[in-house]
Parts: sequence; C-alpha cells; structure tokens
Amino acid sequence: MMTLDELIIRIKFLIKMHKRLNLKAPSTFNEKLQWLKLHDRRPEYSRMVDKVEAKKWAEEILGPGHIIPDIAVYDSIREVPWESLPERFVMKCAHDSGGVAVCGNRAAFDVRKARRRLSRRSRKNYYHITQEWPYKSVRPRILVEEFLSDGDPGGLRDYKFFCFGGRVHSVMICVDRGIGDPKFYFFDREWNLLRLNIRGKQAPEGFTVSKPEGIDEMFSFAERLSAGIPFARVDLYNVSGKIYFGELTLYPKSGYDSNLLPETDDLFGSLLSLDSLQSK
Repeated sequence: MMTLDELIIRIKFLIKMHKRLNLKAPSTFNEKLQWLKLHDRRPEYSRMVDKVEAKKWAEEILGPGHIIPDIAVYDSIREVPWESLPERFVMKCAHDSGGVAVCGNRAAFDVRKARRRLSRRSRKNYYHITQEWPYKSVRPRILVEEFLSDGDPGGLRDYKFFCFGGRVHSVMICVDRGIGDPKFYFFDREWNLLRLNIRGKQAPEGFTVSKPEGIDEMFSFAERLSAGIPFARVDLYNVSGKIYFGELTLYPKSGYDSNLLPETDDLFGSLLSLDSLQSK
C-alpha cells in the first residue's frame, strides 16, 4: 500500500520534473534520491542534518580545528539578544534547510527581516515540506556562528562535494554568492571543468576557477565524512587553506534538481548504487 510520503513525492516529482517517478526501478539521480527518502532510514541521519549536532559529528571524524566556532545556540528566536551579537555573524535554524541570515555588517543588517524569516522557518518542520524524514525529529534551535571571510568581494566560496558510496566524483563550487549572483561550476579531482549543469555547459572554452590551496585535503575530508552513505553532498569552506565543515546534505534540491543536465542525472544515477539496500 502506498504511503502518504510516497504519494506526495510522486505528485511533486511529476510537477517539478515533468515526468512520472519510477520507484520500482529508479535509474536517474533524482529518482534514486526519492527512493532513498522512502527506504534508507538510518537513525544517525537525523544527527547529520541537525545544524548543531552535525558539527559535533564532523569534529569526531575530522578532529578539532575544522568546525566553524559557535557564538551561541538558542532554543527560540525570542531568546536571541540581537543588540549583543557581534559585528558579523551567521544565524541558522538547526532543524531546517535554507533558514539562514548572514550579517556581514551590522550597520546594513535588517534585524527585523532576519527575525521574521527565522521565526517563520522555526515554526515549520522541514520534513512536512520535503518528505526528507531525517529532519522530522530534529529539535528546533537557533545556531549563531562566527562569520567566515577570505576577503573575496564575491563572498566566501562554497565547495560542495558529490560523494557516492564514500567516494567523491566531483565538486561543485559556488562563487559570487556574497554579491547576490551565485554561480555554480563542477570540477573533477584534476581541476578540469565538468559541464554537468546549465551554467557549466554555457561556460566559454578554457573557463576555470582558481584552484584553492589544500583541495586534496578537502577531497579527503569529504570522503571521510561520507563513508558508508550511498550518497551525500559534503559542503566545505576554505579560508586561505584552512578547511571548515559546512554541512552534509543527503538530498540536494530534495531530489528535484532540474538544473542538472539530463545526461548528468543519468550519470549520477549510475554512480549511486542502491544494491545493498534493495537486497535487504
């Protein structure tokens, strides 16, 4: 009998991806992510997606020095002493994806807007929005972290490692997020541009992004953090060669990523093995 989660996922997939979802024999990346939502329910995943607990989990694996320092953790947005916060900080909902407020300059920071946004996100259970079950039991909290910067006017780059069975295939780099114009490009281990998404396909011949210091260590960190997981996207930051854990994502775009090229959806699907789970 079809569960309510499956019914909702099937309807959303049809609307967002413009095709029916095949759960009996999923083959594409986005299809397999939907299958994983429904069938791969390891309890430890909830810790990995909790913004507060994930940092403790990552530190157990990577050791000290690679976790963004906390300023404070609050049980409610009402507890936040806005006037006492530092000049720069990042605020996140621990139980959510996307509930973030970034303050790079207190003078230009809209406290009222940030309070409204985080208050609204605090009242929602992300599981009910996306059917991503690991979020279902995560306790709502507000995490305030130190603001990281490497001086780039485009903002700190975000390195998103696509890991299949604990092995990194490629890293997607987000640039220019700090100026409100985020761009995403994929690179392989040898730092060759991979034309896997719309932006990458449109990039001119010879296009590249500067290779960061310590990239080999970042690949290693991503593989250590994703070991034993069918698929995980590990987000890391690099501040002048100093590597920091960002977060771990189990279902990028909740498995409705139309920005990936169709051939990439097929490629990533071929890399994501469900064999050990389907045989149980």
